[in-house]
Amino acid sequence: MTEKKKILWQRCMEMFRSNVSEQQFQTWFSPMRLKSFDAAKKELAVYIPSQFFFEYLEEHFRRLIHITINRFFGEDVRLIYQVEVADNVTVGQESEDTAPSTAPSSREANKSPLLAQAVGMADDLDSQLNVHQSFSNFIEGTSNKLPRSVGQAIAEHPEQMTFNPLFIYGPSGVGKTHLVNAIGLRTKELHPEKRVLYLSAHLFMVQFTDARKNNVFNDFMHFYQSIDMLIVDDIQELAGTKVATQNAFFHIFNHLRQNGKQIIMTCDRPPVSLQGMEERLVTRFKSGLMAEMEKPEESLRRSILHSIVKHDGLNIPDDVLDFISTNVNNSVRELEGIIHSLLAYSVVYGKEIDLDFAKRILAGRTRVEKKNVTIDQIITTTCEHFNVKEEDIFGKSRKAEIVTVRQMSMYLAHKHTKLTASKIGIYVGNRDHATVLHGIKTIDGRLKKDSKLVRHLEELEEKLIGKAL
Repeated sequence: MTEKKKILWQRCMEMFRSNVSEQQFQTWFSPMRLKSFDAAKKELAVYIPSQFFFEYLEEHFRRLIHITINRFFGEDVRLIYQVEVADNVTVGQESEDTAPSTAPSSREANKSPLLAQAVGMADDLDSQLNVHQSFSNFIEGTSNKLPRSVGQAIAEHPEQMTFNPLFIYGPSGVGKTHLVNAIGLRTKELHPEKRVLYLSAHLFMVQFTDARKNNVFNDFMHFYQSIDMLIVDDIQELAGTKVATQNAFFHIFNHLRQNGKQIIMTCDRPPVSLQGMEERLVTRFKSGLMAEMEKPEESLRRSILHSIVKHDGLNIPDDVLDFISTNVNNSVRELEGIIHSLLAYSVVYGKEIDLDFAKRILAGRTRVEKKNVTIDQIITTTCEHFNVKEEDIFGKSRKAEIVTVRQMSMYLAHKHTKLTASKIGIYVGNRDHATVLHGIKTIDGRLKKDSKLVRHLEELEEKLIGKAL
């Protein structure tokens, strides 16, 4: 294989990585390996590890993969997956060409809207909405209740301008894009005559540049001013752009609002934090309803996980879902990625998904939230480990085995909590801080020469860490 083909494949991998989450890239794209490229036949062959990978890539990433391959290897290239079914045995599976989608093609996406679309009916306009992101699969929780309720009200009564503009902000991956798609879809369902358009701020900028370059700026403005509901995702990308770009959006915004048309925007921060955005735009963003979407709370995370499992027909035990929902709190996107990762590893390695398997697979792939170890846990665990009653270490017994447990509890509390020696003493039978310091020093000295005590300490700490997960 030539070096040029390897470089082209590497560029494809870079493109994949920039369009999916890191979790998705490591799970689904990293295992892909280039086998060959026949320029004459326009065939690209790629190794993948299993039939499951083939089906998943076809269902979830086919469009991205085809667009990327056509960009770097040329138009109309056929993609052949070499599916590994046994050691050194592969079966060729051809990827279907990109199916019709609600998203624009790579070439169409960069084109400015046409005047014909601007003056046409709603049926002539591709709303660019994702039909898979609706209210039916949007799980409500405390963290998203306000924006969801407002969004539903807008969809049902788009003629009311109470929440115009609707500015939804929050960190990446909490469901902002899903929600605004759901609003657009419900609006189209209830009011099919409405011209609804979803696009990213980045795409708006590309189209604006293209319109000026091709001398169709008036058509561009006329098109956007004909929209009944304009949904702009990631509006923060407009910050810091040229004045002309922001000026165009300002005039479109004003025209739509003055004519009773709904504007919905998503952002990763509140309007006041949009450095590089013209003040007159910031003022208008703040003039409607600003609704924050926070990171999902634990109960919502659990509901989302159960919804994913039910939708995909997966068999994942409740204790695994509870572990994930308790320890992974960043975003909905990360929850989805973790479920897909577990499934992929389960299929590839032929293992059933249980709690130990989940902990092992997720180690290093996500930060597990660790709760603080408490002194009560330390005392209980230490007493159980040495088979000693708790009341014995609280008492005045000077038996060697009791003293060891008492001092080990003090040592562990000093090491794993932020309590002072005086506070530790109160918990361990109202002893003074000098007694606690002596106990800590004694255990510290014994650990340097008593290998059996070292093993006891290691076992105790392993038990305590397990309780903190």
